[in-house]
Amino acid sequence: MLTVSCAFDAGNIEVVDQRNPADIQLNIRKDHQSDFFQWFFYRVQGAAGQQLRMRLLNADQAAYVDGWEDYQAVASYDREHWFRVPTRYENGELVIEHQPETNSLYYAYFAPYSYERHLDLLAWAEQHSNCRSVRLGQTLDGRDLDLLVVGNPAVAKAAVWVTARQHPGETMAEWLVEGFLERLFDNDDAQARRLSQQLVFFVVPNMNPDGSVRGHLRTNAAGVNLNREWMTPSMEQSPEVYLVRQQMAQTGVDLHLDIHGDEALPCNFIAGQEGIPDTSAAILAAEQRFQEVLMTANPDFQMERGYEPGVFGEETLTMCSNWVGQHHNCPAMTLEMPFKDYDLQPDPVQGWSAGRSAKLGASLLDPIADWLQNRDRTESGDAC
Repeated sequence: MLTVSCAFDAGNIEVVDQRNPADIQLNIRKDHQSDFFQWFFYRVQGAAGQQLRMRLLNADQAAYVDGWEDYQAVASYDREHWFRVPTRYENGELVIEHQPETNSLYYAYFAPYSYERHLDLLAWAEQHSNCRSVRLGQTLDGRDLDLLVVGNPAVAKAAVWVTARQHPGETMAEWLVEGFLERLFDNDDAQARRLSQQLVFFVVPNMNPDGSVRGHLRTNAAGVNLNREWMTPSMEQSPEVYLVRQQMAQTGVDLHLDIHGDEALPCNFIAGQEGIPDTSAAILAAEQRFQEVLMTANPDFQMERGYEPGVFGEETLTMCSNWVGQHHNCPAMTLEMPFKDYDLQPDPVQGWSAGRSAKLGASLLDPIADWLQNRDRTESGDAC
């Protein structure tokens, strides 16, 4: 008997009709107390050798309908290796067609990053001698909000903050952080060794653990979009932002990266503070230079496409990197990765993937090193 289920970490689906393998009818569940939805993650059992046709009936009401064009869902037999399966958007429905080889198979919007893996990441990171974890406080569902501190704040020249997964369905963000930390902890990597000696890194791998476990796309347990809370966060509605802002006030911020995923654009890009009044020319130049070095370090990054400056209007300064950049007078950028494949460097099997996200995270050390070098020159008066 074929069954569809999602009663597990980050699961999200509502079964309308699962009697006919050729016409399985499903809906994506909305985020709690919110109209946002697009993330899905479910298991199909008892379907080995059968040609499945799964219709996500409410796809035309999703948060980002443009995200369905040229999109392919991911599937996995072992929850480790995820591959793309034939998917199309037609008549307002997302239609996934696939013939499983075994009786148990998972389908998802993107490769999930489980809460257990998140806890494993924290435990692994703290085994390194120059890293310690800090519990910033508690989320609305009672989970710990954790910060990783890499380096010695007493001797470091500058504070680099990396925040990820404010939007829980953007799992590529935490995959990126994993790759970033793997390289930062590599004692055989001279660049990483130098940076961890000269800088202190403050890394929040998952800003929204409640939404992650609940299977949300964009919000926390209260149905709040954390990336619109940075001007006036509260412990009642957005404790995650409140607690991180509080810690930033203590440490200062000299460079900030906020990591996300974008539903519509099939490429990696950065949104900086261009278009925000009173942003200094020096900061804009530093953000431009950061992108240029990243593009050289990793051809999966590009600079031709991205958000138009000022596209978010009145919401601009409620968003994380914009608020941080303006409040701390520093380069602060939002790095976006695709749910789709990167169209100029396509991978027909996996598309944009967890592995490529991690590699992009490792590449971030190169523009950070360049930024540090230019900062040192400026402070010493050698600005050639």
